[in-house]
Amino acid sequence: MRRQFNQLGAFFFTRFPQAGRMWAKLFPAQRRNASIPWTAFRGSLAQTKWALITTGGPHLADDLPFNMDDSHGDPSFRVIPPATPLSTITITHDYYNHSDADRDLNIILPLTRFHELTERGIIGGLGTCYGFMGHITDQHIDTLIKQTAPAVARRLRDEGVTAVLLTPA
Repeated sequence: MRRQFNQLGAFFFTRFPQAGRMWAKLFPAQRRNASIPWTAFRGSLAQTKWALITTGGPHLADDLPFNMDDSHGDPSFRVIPPATPLSTITITHDYYNHSDADRDLNIILPLTRFHELTERGIIGGLGTCYGFMGHITDQHIDTLIKQTAPAVARRLRDEGVTAVLLTPA
């Protein structure tokens, strides 16, 4: 029942964006007293190994779906190998209308575009990509910050990824 309610909300707020903006004002922003680490880009794109990370809820169709029963979201991630055919990826995320992304996954996870950039020699390559569920609140925020994000960062470093494109959904 919760999933249908969430999907109905996503449908309604897509059709009536002003209502969505009014609803969002009911929830104060959760602020953190933390600095955002920043590293300036150095080098050339042609030597850069990229990864894609999206909060749109994509995962391999045979992977465990994101947990839509927890109203605070699912702070875990899903691994998407760079050679994965788009047809084998699905989206499990009830908090936005992903009908356009269902038709063309490149909207939230531009694998095809990054393969084209690699083939043309514009970028150095594409590493492992990661799917997250973007609706994370309350206690799961700490899990995301202290466990999940550092785990993905270590994986990226170990793989030699030097740049990431983050696409929100």
